[in-house]
Amino acid sequence: LYRLIHEPCLNPRPPIRSAAPASAPIGGRRGTRTGQPLTFQTEIHRHADFDALARSLSSWTQALLSAGIATRGQASLVVPGGRTPAPWFDLLSQADLAWDRVRVTLSDERWVDAGHAASNERLVRERLLQDKAATAELFGLKNSAATAAQGAREAWQSLQVLPRPFDVVVLGMGDDGHIASLFPGDAASLRALDATLSPGCLAVRAPAEPRERISLNLAALLQTRHLVLLVTGARKLALIDEQQHGAGEALPVRALLQQRVAPLSIWWSP
Repeated sequence: LYRLIHEPCLNPRPPIRSAAPASAPIGGRRGTRTGQPLTFQTEIHRHADFDALARSLSSWTQALLSAGIATRGQASLVVPGGRTPAPWFDLLSQADLAWDRVRVTLSDERWVDAGHAASNERLVRERLLQDKAATAELFGLKNSAATAAQGAREAWQSLQVLPRPFDVVVLGMGDDGHIASLFPGDAASLRALDATLSPGCLAVRAPAEPRERISLNLAALLQTRHLVLLVTGARKLALIDEQQHGAGEALPVRALLQQRVAPLSIWWSP
């Protein structure tokens, strides 16, 4: 058993308007029809350690995907790359769920082959699409195009079969405040943070190798019923607090924290 603490952030979010219809969330906020106001707050889910976080996030995700399947026959899940979510993947892969009705994709990807050690797709296949989740269908972002810029349109087109709004989008955050592969100081990333753009994929340049990346833009990431920011450590929690309150340089995560389109929850452990 675990203990889950729900704590509102310092600045409650005012009523907003939904960009897409939403079902009643599991154990949380209540959605309404398109164009009607939603009232919810950004919540922070604090846990004693990452094991506890992974267990509770796994149960929470399982419930939301089950609700999505019950509502429309399929569910969609967008997951981050990097090593942080791997323990969550391990637990979620063991969830009792109609996995053959779940479609999974990535928030972003390095422009490397799926078998490359740096591939986010490889991580998801090795850690999430195992055990009971082996029958889930994964839609990777890397394709046969020579460059991310050439492959971005095809990558977005391949995601059109996923139910939208997505049921759950989970994002990580770097020490520099980047989300997905939307980085500070990158011109393409800056454009992609404009939530009024059409949803899609775009090519970006990362500050570290492999530099060539592909990412969903902010408008695409916000097309979800439930949006999660998964972070660890006191430093990142302090950065989130600064960005939410408009302190310091505007980093990509600020656009996520200050948007009024999708209900956001922050899942944190030391």
